[in-house]
Amino acid sequence: MLDIIATNTGIIVSVKVQASSGKDRIVGNLGGRLKLAVSAAPEKGKANKAIVELLAETFHINSSSIHIISGKTSRDKKIMIEGVTPESINTLLNFNS
Repeated sequence: MLDIIATNTGIIVSVKVQASSGKDRIVGNLGGRLKLAVSAAPEKGKANKAIVELLAETFHINSSSIHIISGKTSRDKKIMIEGVTPESINTLLNFNS
């Protein structure tokens, strides 16, 4: 199960990012963190933009509802996703076990 912090407006989730991957995808649960792979290179914010777009598409929300709150230059990031609940994220990702 993902380690998710519920807030008044949404959730905060920890992610581990593999940039310059073959394609954009959610790899799975890595020790409570959401592991993501994006094809964009980690330069000039390209990988961060790809992360936001991948999550917005996956969770069916606007990219403006997703904010990288820490780790903008690191593979380990904390991301705020507004307008969702921990239950909806776990159900959508099928990480209930």
